[in-house]
Amino acid sequence: MATYKVKVATGSDLMSGTLDSISLIIVGTEGESHKQQLNHFGRDFATGAVDEYTVHCQQDLGELILIRLYKERSFFPKNSWYCNYVQICTPNGRIFHFPAYQWMDGYGTLALREATGKTTAEDTLPILLAHRKEEIRAKQELYHWRVFVPGLPNYVHIPSYRPPVRRHRNPNRPEWNGYIPGFPILINIKATKFLNSNLRFSFIKTASFFMRLGPKALSFKVRGLVDCKHSWKRLKDIKKIFPAHKTVTSEYVAEHWAEDSFFGYQYLNGINPTVIRRCTRIPDKFPVTDDMVAPFLAEGTCLQAELERGNIYLADYYILEGIPTVELSGQKQHQCAPLCLLYLDPECRVMPIAIQLGQTPGPDCPIFLPSDCEWDWLLAKTWVRNAEFYSHEAISHLLETHLMAEAFGLAMIRQLPMCHPLYKLLVPHTRFTIQINSIGRALLLNEGGLSARGTSLGLEGFAEVMVRALSQITYESLYLPNDFVERGVQDLPQYYYRDDCLAVWDALERYVTEIITYYYPSDAAVEGDPELQCWVQEIFKECMLGRESSGFPTCLRTVPELIRYVTIVIYTCSAKHAAVNTGQLEYTCWMPNFPSSMRNPPMQAKGLTTEEVFMDTLPNVKTTCIILLVLWTLSREPDDKRPLGHFPDIHFVEDAPRRSMETLRQRLNQISFNIRQRNKCLPIPYYYLDPVMIENSISI
Repeated sequence: MATYKVKVATGSDLMSGTLDSISLIIVGTEGESHKQQLNHFGRDFATGAVDEYTVHCQQDLGELILIRLYKERSFFPKNSWYCNYVQICTPNGRIFHFPAYQWMDGYGTLALREATGKTTAEDTLPILLAHRKEEIRAKQELYHWRVFVPGLPNYVHIPSYRPPVRRHRNPNRPEWNGYIPGFPILINIKATKFLNSNLRFSFIKTASFFMRLGPKALSFKVRGLVDCKHSWKRLKDIKKIFPAHKTVTSEYVAEHWAEDSFFGYQYLNGINPTVIRRCTRIPDKFPVTDDMVAPFLAEGTCLQAELERGNIYLADYYILEGIPTVELSGQKQHQCAPLCLLYLDPECRVMPIAIQLGQTPGPDCPIFLPSDCEWDWLLAKTWVRNAEFYSHEAISHLLETHLMAEAFGLAMIRQLPMCHPLYKLLVPHTRFTIQINSIGRALLLNEGGLSARGTSLGLEGFAEVMVRALSQITYESLYLPNDFVERGVQDLPQYYYRDDCLAVWDALERYVTEIITYYYPSDAAVEGDPELQCWVQEIFKECMLGRESSGFPTCLRTVPELIRYVTIVIYTCSAKHAAVNTGQLEYTCWMPNFPSSMRNPPMQAKGLTTEEVFMDTLPNVKTTCIILLVLWTLSREPDDKRPLGHFPDIHFVEDAPRRSMETLRQRLNQISFNIRQRNKCLPIPYYYLDPVMIENSISI
């Protein structure tokens, strides 16, 4: 007889436990155990429990390689079970770990491999080769790709959120169904049933997301904000939207939003700090002359001299040109594709010195200057900030983090078995991304959603911006160190975003290097891994839509290529998202700093803008509240947050990768300390890339 000590860990999230019957078979290299029910007197598999059992076998099973968990009918109604892991101690004292971290919804069998990471080449036992093939087959049968919008990354083809139905049994007594009349927010927790259990949020996370959204939306409704189609009477009234939400940054934005120095600062350390690039030649479509900008340059210099010194920068929003607009509240909205010229002055401030509100110069498209009348110049800058809204929300935020990360994660699920080292490395960075994107598609990109009701471009225009952007994204631009050099901003002073990016990138790249080189000792091991190559090919096909000009690899042949690729994926799914998401509300709750729509067309002549014209151009009260409510929700601290480098789920069991994980945490702690020390001396602290603020994955 051989005796095995078994520990079974149930998830700690609410409703993770089960009353169903759970049985176990242990498979080793020398045989397998009989099927044995895991049962004690009293409650088994309660939420958060680690239950211990003894399994007796007729013989020693040898090295343990596989277990099978059976979830079967008991005396109670069927309910789901979330299994964290199973741990087995053999008669000789050796411990084997079997990670699960997944739900079993109905009655069935779950086969789990021992946790040692292995590529196909390292598997020699037929039973293990068959298991990994069956796992991939089952996942590909369950999860299919679906076209989201032609020209955008595809996504998982399973039913997602459905708009709630507004029913009225009594016209004088409307039934509450999670719908606020006149307000495009879905509050329907039951909608999560349409999403596969292993892709959706925890119950608590799901409930808290909607519970904080619902009361806030209802308060806006009660206060009459979402029904008000009028202009704001006074700028200071905008502060009343979130009277209790104040931070050092949000207060600074409200106080300094109209200043040129703060306008320029946001290109470096705001929520969209990837647009600015060094200008070495004034483009023909932007005919700025030396005489125009001489008053705004340092004494004794000229435009050409500053171009040669590398002190002139350009923000060009050409990607917005020609996109049609929609009506909001019965009023035609407007947009433009501006160009903004910026100057790095002797005080190391980035200052706007010229703005053109279109891509085609001419008499009806003047170049606005800081010397123009106050309201002309302020409105010109506000038009640029409106363009920034689309550049940020559509491209930097939604496309380049959410949609791309979802494609990376779905390809991982479909092509890499759980025993694969890359699956173990990547899975913490895919947690809950598909779920939050399902909510995003319901709130942002559906008929009657945010894009349709809160932006000048509407649903089709918003999607068109992303389609244009994806057609221009290249693999090299996603390699962070190259991006700063290509934009010519590698030595731009006070660019804290760049400094923190590179620090976090370096920590991640070292971590990835240590893990990859442990499992892939040679280039031949990389090139000869069919599951890895299928993952890369599927990302090229489903995320980049097979566009060869993107430069995205269709295969990887060397260890350095794999390190670069995996670092890009992890950075995109974690730090890149934090940089563009965390500060959304701080920079947008003062709406004139980041308007989502403009109600008057761009100015075609100077000297005609007044305060009244400025207020009438900004979004009305209703549009402002719709946008800010959603940004408030998406900017909240994630529930059940797992900061970058914290991996509570045990996927790696070997000593080397676990040492690398600890080393990563130490490096990130040092980066966090450095950032906090620096921020003590800054009027506006930049903390969006402080590792404690970065989540492992995109879950909000």
